[in-house]
Amino acid sequence: MRVMPAPITAARLAEETGMSLRSLYRDIDSLRAAGARTEGERGYGYRLIEDYSLPPQTFDRIEIEVLALGLAEVKHMGDAALARAAKSVIAKIAATLPDEGEQHLFHAISQVYRPDARFSSVVDLDLIREACWEENALAIRYADKDHAVTERTILPLAVMYTDRTLTVLAWCCLREAFRMFRIDRMIEVRLACMSFRPRRASMLRAYLAELNSREAQRQQVS
Repeated sequence: MRVMPAPITAARLAEETGMSLRSLYRDIDSLRAAGARTEGERGYGYRLIEDYSLPPQTFDRIEIEVLALGLAEVKHMGDAALARAAKSVIAKIAATLPDEGEQHLFHAISQVYRPDARFSSVVDLDLIREACWEENALAIRYADKDHAVTERTILPLAVMYTDRTLTVLAWCCLREAFRMFRIDRMIEVRLACMSFRPRRASMLRAYLAELNSREAQRQQVS
């Protein structure tokens, strides 16, 4: 239940666990009787509320490898704030693991080696992240591939880490469309006096729908 988005229907849970609906309903009733905070009802879905009546989550060896590998990659991104956060996360995870798990985390088989940082930036990435979180518009000076510089107001939705570039997915107020802005082409970034709260989640959904529509059209043509 913890790994699926809530509310989760009983049919979906039964499919995921290989149980019958009857057994599933019986187990949910047993959990509730034992004090577990499980919200929801039949026909709607269920949501597990974390509390101390349930044992804490644990990680197996391969899950610990995933954590170690992912956090090591983050430390090599070239973003000082993310590197500090990754180091802090590792320490917090290690503190919750049993001794054997802690050793697996600090001596993981999967390792990352990058002699140079993966990305570099001359603009303030913390400012961009904060604008995404707080749903604030950004005013940027941006150079295109032909080095022509324009002034843009954008509504930043996400920072995208691709193989070779670091980009910002945003709504461009000039073009009135979704655009990907390469961070290495940003000359200046500052907060604009405009909020687009609470539209970020719906705009992300609209962008994904647009992508899916393009992919469907491409498949029809091919």
